[in-house]
Amino acid sequence: MTPFEIVAVVVSFAGIWLTAKRNMLCWPINFVACALYFKLFLDVRLYADMVLQAFFAIAIVYGWLAWARGKDDSGDVVVEPLRPSRALAGLGAGAVGAFAIGWFMSHYTDAALPWADATLSSFSLVAQYWVARRHAANWLLWIVVDVLYVGMFAYKGLVLTAGLYAAMVVLAVIGYRRWQARTPG
Repeated sequence: MTPFEIVAVVVSFAGIWLTAKRNMLCWPINFVACALYFKLFLDVRLYADMVLQAFFAIAIVYGWLAWARGKDDSGDVVVEPLRPSRALAGLGAGAVGAFAIGWFMSHYTDAALPWADATLSSFSLVAQYWVARRHAANWLLWIVVDVLYVGMFAYKGLVLTAGLYAAMVVLAVIGYRRWQARTPG
């Protein structure tokens, strides 16, 4: 555990908390968290997760714009239902991405855990896309992904980051309940 990891954890926790509250400040805070984790994952050779942070940064800009346009008259961010066909398409894209990234990482890098890292990274992108599209189901996918991340980060000795992801599971449960209550019938 390093002071840098501590800062990354605190900033990330704040960003996820603000996301669960559907607060627009989540986007710049999450952007900073991405930059911090890009550097941290580079240092521990979790390359897929490092690249994931760059994609997250792009998704954050997209989400920020999408949320700004997805407010109701009172200024609240509107939660949109996720149709089953779109959910299946997202999960299918996550599986294809996991295979492609995992194959690349296992053949062309010295990644420590290429397949696990790739799979979690790919499905994290799907979950982040669902956050940007304001689907409450994003939190269900985050719960699964974050539980698995806890194990991977503990295995890599990133104990504080594993603790962050365990806390993020709790935040995802809270986020799902809040967002589900706002999802139109």
